[in-house]
Amino acid sequence: MVRKMQERTRKVASQFTAPGFSVREMSGRQWRELAMILVPALLLVAGAFFVASKFVEPAPPKMITMSAAGQAGSYFANGQRYAAILKRSGITLDVKTSAGSVENVSRLRDPNSGISVALLQGGTTNSELSPGLISLGRVFLEPMWVFYRGEETIDRLPQLKGRKITIGPEGSGTRFLALNLLKPNTIDQNNTTLLSLTNADAITAIMTGSVDAVLMTSAANSAQVQTLLRAPGVKLMSFSQAEAYTRLFPYLSRIVLPKGAIDLVANIPAADVEMVAPVAALVAREDLHPALVGLLAEAAKEVHGKGSMFNRIGEFPKIDDPEFEMSADAERILKSGPPALQRYLPFWLATFIDRMKVMILPLATILLPLFKVVPAIYRWRVRRRIQYWYSQVRDLEYQVGADTDRQRLADNRVEMARIDEAVSVLPIPPAYQDQYYTLRSAINLVRVKLA
Repeated sequence: MVRKMQERTRKVASQFTAPGFSVREMSGRQWRELAMILVPALLLVAGAFFVASKFVEPAPPKMITMSAAGQAGSYFANGQRYAAILKRSGITLDVKTSAGSVENVSRLRDPNSGISVALLQGGTTNSELSPGLISLGRVFLEPMWVFYRGEETIDRLPQLKGRKITIGPEGSGTRFLALNLLKPNTIDQNNTTLLSLTNADAITAIMTGSVDAVLMTSAANSAQVQTLLRAPGVKLMSFSQAEAYTRLFPYLSRIVLPKGAIDLVANIPAADVEMVAPVAALVAREDLHPALVGLLAEAAKEVHGKGSMFNRIGEFPKIDDPEFEMSADAERILKSGPPALQRYLPFWLATFIDRMKVMILPLATILLPLFKVVPAIYRWRVRRRIQYWYSQVRDLEYQVGADTDRQRLADNRVEMARIDEAVSVLPIPPAYQDQYYTLRSAINLVRVKLA
C-alpha cells in the first residue's frame, strides 16, 4: 500500500518536471502577469503626477538682482549685507547702483530691467501708482537732515525761501521728498535756487559757503552726516512743525535726535532736535518666487532688527505698510520666523519638499486604494485561472464516467493532454502552490481513469 502511494506521488511529482514546464518560464509568465496589472496602475500614478505637476511652483532662481542707490549710501550698504545673507542659502543677490528711489521704482516697473527687488524711500510711490509691486516690510527710518549756515536760527522750512538750497540729484529719493516738503511751504524753483548736487558735492558746497542749506536723507552714523554735525558754521535745523508734517504726509514719522546723542563729550547736538523721517520699504515685484520673498524677509530681520539712534531693538522690520500691499509670505516670516523645514534642512532641499507638498494629496488619493486593489486583482486573476481549469477537468471527468464510446474516449484523452499542457505553464506564485498541486492531482486522477 505504501509502495503504491509512493508510486502515485512520483507520478504526480513528475508532472511538475514534465517537458514544457519550467520554473524559469513560469517566473517569466508571473512577471508578465504582474505587468498586466502593474502597468495600468503605474500609468494611473504617472497621470496623477502629471496633473499635480501643473500646480507645482517652479524652483526658485539661483540669482536675483536688487536696485539700491549710490555706493556711498546706506541703500547700497544694506544691499551688500542682504547679498551676504542670501549667499549662505546658495542664492546670489546682484546689487546694482542707481540714482535713488525714483530710479528704483522705474526699474521695478519695467519687466525687462531684470530688477526683482529694491529699497524705496517712503512716499516715493504706492500700489495705485505702481501696481504689481508688493512690500516685504518697512525696514528703517531715513531722517531728513536740514543743515544750514547763518546766524539766524531756522526751525521752519519757509525761512529758507529765496536762498540757495541743494535738494539731491535727479532720480533720488532725497529730491523727491524735499520737493514734497517744500511745496506746501510755497518754495519752488521760481522763488528759490534749488540745486541738484550729490551728497558729497553738497557737503563741500555748504562748508565752503557756496550754498545756504542742504536737505539730505541719510543714517545718523553716515560719514556725510557726521561731517556736517561737526562742521564749523553749519547748524542742524529742528522741525518745530514736525507733527504737522506727519499728518500731511502719512509716510513720515516724527523722531527726536536727543541732546548729546552724537557726541556726549562735545555735546552734539547741543539740544534735542525734532526731525521727520520717511520709513524705507523693501519692495519686490509680485512675481518674485515666494521662497526668495521669505529669504529676503529673513535677511531684513537680521539686518534691521538691531537698534539704532532712532529705533529700539526689534522695532524693524514692520509689517504695517501704508503704501503697498504686504506680501503674505513676508508677513508670515516676519511674524513667525522661517518655516520648520528651512530651520533644519538646506534651503534647496526645504524648498523642494515644500513644492512637492501639492503632489501628496493626489498621489495619496491614487496610491492608497492601489495598495489594496492591485494585490486583490492579482489574487483574483490567479484564483480565477485555477478555478477555470479545475472546472474543465471536472467536466471532462463527468464525461469519462458517462461515455464508453472508444472515439469519444480518444477525444477526451486529447483534451486531457491539452489541459495538462496548458496547466503545466500557468504563472502560479508560490503562495498558491497548494491549490495548483490540487489541480495537478485532479488532472492526474482523470488521466488514470482515461487510461
